[in-house]
Amino acid sequence: MEAFKTEGVVPDVIDNLPPAVLQLTWAETCLSPGGRMWPRDVRSPPSVSYDAEPDSYYTLICNDPDAPSRADPKFGEFHHWLVTNVPGCRIEDGDERTAYIGSGAPKGTGLHRYVFLLYKQPSGKIDFSDVDKIPNSSAEGRRKHSARKFAASHSLELVAGNFFLAEYDESVPDLHRQLGFTK
Repeated sequence: MEAFKTEGVVPDVIDNLPPAVLQLTWAETCLSPGGRMWPRDVRSPPSVSYDAEPDSYYTLICNDPDAPSRADPKFGEFHHWLVTNVPGCRIEDGDERTAYIGSGAPKGTGLHRYVFLLYKQPSGKIDFSDVDKIPNSSAEGRRKHSARKFAASHSLELVAGNFFLAEYDESVPDLHRQLGFTK
């Protein structure tokens, strides 16, 4: 968990260390906090697991605070995934408000942090109808999304987190085209 501090996720994205590690797996790769991944390997959403209270609801957020680069994060946090009203540990049964997109660090911008945060919804199910749905083909609404502000505005309680570091690879131009950044 110390990687959250050494890589600056605390305090750039969250104020304190998450109480637990959010288990994220792509194919056979189980992520340790601060591990390195390649964009080509995270194009699909990970398998997500955590200890959940079966009668509680959760919100999952993934943001990149380093858009377009860690040195110049003028678009960060860039929003990569948002699933609300997750019953227990069943992500697939939650309400995907922002469709998942993998990492897409532009060429020459170095390593980016892709931060996954799991929050408990202390008041049970929440009406998130005021939160626009964003498809995986759009960059609209993804820039300057603060996980900290979103959590505070909905009284969410951080219960787990994880993150990886990724930089550009040959698959990134496909994601940029998908989002309408390039033709």
